[in-house]
Amino acid sequence: MLSLQENRQRPWALVPLVLPVSESTSDFLEQSEPDRVSPLQSATMSLRHTDQTAWLDACEQIRQLASRYAVAMGRHDIAALAQLFVDDVQVGRHSTGRDALRADFERQLAPLGMAVLHVTNQVIDVEDGDHATGVVGTRAELELDGQLIVQLIEYHDTYERRHDDWLFTRRKHRLWYGAPVGTNPLDLPLANWPASAVGMGDLAD
Repeated sequence: MLSLQENRQRPWALVPLVLPVSESTSDFLEQSEPDRVSPLQSATMSLRHTDQTAWLDACEQIRQLASRYAVAMGRHDIAALAQLFVDDVQVGRHSTGRDALRADFERQLAPLGMAVLHVTNQVIDVEDGDHATGVVGTRAELELDGQLIVQLIEYHDTYERRHDDWLFTRRKHRLWYGAPVGTNPLDLPLANWPASAVGMGDLAD
């Protein structure tokens, strides 16, 4: 679906390091305090390892964000869309804030009739209690200039927790393809998104 104006144009959660246990290391571990976490272990732990309840809450809120974005797009509810982003969101190179974001959504949605987004695959990487990134697969069905267009989209997202609520800080629209219904997308020229909603996207390279 259509993205922020800046997109016309992460670090992943660290994997726990597992070290081979030598005989001397094993002796040390047996003598260590049971609940003690070494500095090395702490540096490689994500929120999932340190606070599973907070991690689960973060993942569920972020899943809801993607679905609420899809529903608000379908309703052309610009106010609801803006509330899904942090209040100091960057909009393009020179604007910030929800007022600028609302104006940008108004411009994006003006030429569209029906706009239905189906959230598909979703991967969420929670870095800590306040920061996360994610990738969200989406199929969009858009009414544009009397045509029904299908887009396969991959959103690359950045999230932050503000006042206990997880919100978008950035949502980057990446396109697999956009094609009128009944057209083989693999036969289409490059869309050069966002110049055109129709054509092969950069993800298909």
